[in-house]
Amino acid sequence: MFTGKRPTNIGVQSGKLAPCPNTPNCVNSQSQDPKYQIEPLSYSSTPAEAMAKLKTVIENQQKTKIINETENYLYAEFTSDLMRFVDDVEFLLDDSKKVIHVRSASRLGKSDLGMNRKRIETIRAKMN
Repeated sequence: MFTGKRPTNIGVQSGKLAPCPNTPNCVNSQSQDPKYQIEPLSYSSTPAEAMAKLKTVIENQQKTKIINETENYLYAEFTSDLMRFVDDVEFLLDDSKKVIHVRSASRLGKSDLGMNRKRIETIRAKMN
């Protein structure tokens, strides 16, 4: 119903995930703006193990579809239950810092009622 179109800025550009739009419905661990900032996911395993665990956590979420993945990047779409809103969620592994950067953004609307932040915190809890 409210799926919207897949953004054209998805992916890694110069080692970074896309910045958040000027709407309060996005979080990004690479952002310097406190409105959008969220801590990246940390890990202590090998990069391959960390990405495999992340993939399992995402696959076990409801209404989630992995769109693209490489050895250090994963992009998934999360669809809400009620109105079928789609959020674009990206993960970028940085092995030098032992973190996985995250970006979670709603395609449509202005407010997400904190859903993107909650999603990342849920994923963080399941990764630990």
